[in-house]
Amino acid sequence: MPRIITSHSNETIKRIRSLREKKFRQREGLFLAEGMRIVAEAVEAGAVPQMLVYAEDARGHPLLAKLVAQCEAAGGDVIETSRDILHKITEKDNPQALVGVFPVEALALDSIDRAASFVWIVCQSLKDPGNLGTILRTADAVGAGGVILLDQSCDPFSVEAVRASMGALFTQRVVQSDGAAFFEWLRQGPGMLVGASLNTDHDYQAVSYDAPTFLFMGNEQSGLPPDYEAACDVLVKIPMAGKADSLNVAVSCAVLLYEVFNQRRRA
Repeated sequence: MPRIITSHSNETIKRIRSLREKKFRQREGLFLAEGMRIVAEAVEAGAVPQMLVYAEDARGHPLLAKLVAQCEAAGGDVIETSRDILHKITEKDNPQALVGVFPVEALALDSIDRAASFVWIVCQSLKDPGNLGTILRTADAVGAGGVILLDQSCDPFSVEAVRASMGALFTQRVVQSDGAAFFEWLRQGPGMLVGASLNTDHDYQAVSYDAPTFLFMGNEQSGLPPDYEAACDVLVKIPMAGKADSLNVAVSCAVLLYEVFNQRRRA
């Protein structure tokens, strides 16, 4: 049975709201997912919410009723509250009718079965959570195995990244590591490391991508460091016909992912 909370000063509400900040996500081992669709996709992917918070005016929604029943069956806490309190939690003027609280799944490189997919994405010092969310969403669309985040990349469990992923965070394996550990792990098994770079003449469509392919994307501003580029099996470049010399990193990643995907489809 859902419990009703109407006070902004309620300790549970303050705890949930605190998960918008990285230090509290790390301390609690929890993160927020906003919206009925994203929460439903998370549950469908096997993620179990520890808490659900929904707006009282959404009480009769059939999908909400199903999610509440699933959360309660798993021993989760369900809270009914006002739109105003949801606004305080999400900091959005028009908050979603539902917020889910999920445990952070901290995966190690050794947990990856590289043979589970024909393509994986590796991002080095990716800073924009919107870019990360978009990359996760595209990875899901092509059936990629997941995303490996290296060095000082943004938090994949931030509200912005989860929102931009449109639920793909729950279908993709996400690992956080550093460059040295990644290169050591990569050497222990098969894998073609393909770096996206401006420092090459290799057209991305002229390369044959062997499975598993690891697409290596660099920082939004500076791209891959020279020593990381040197560690790649091949560097590829997307031709530019206009005045711009590069694309947004999430767009570039999508173009490359679909080339790998289409080569596999044609084969």
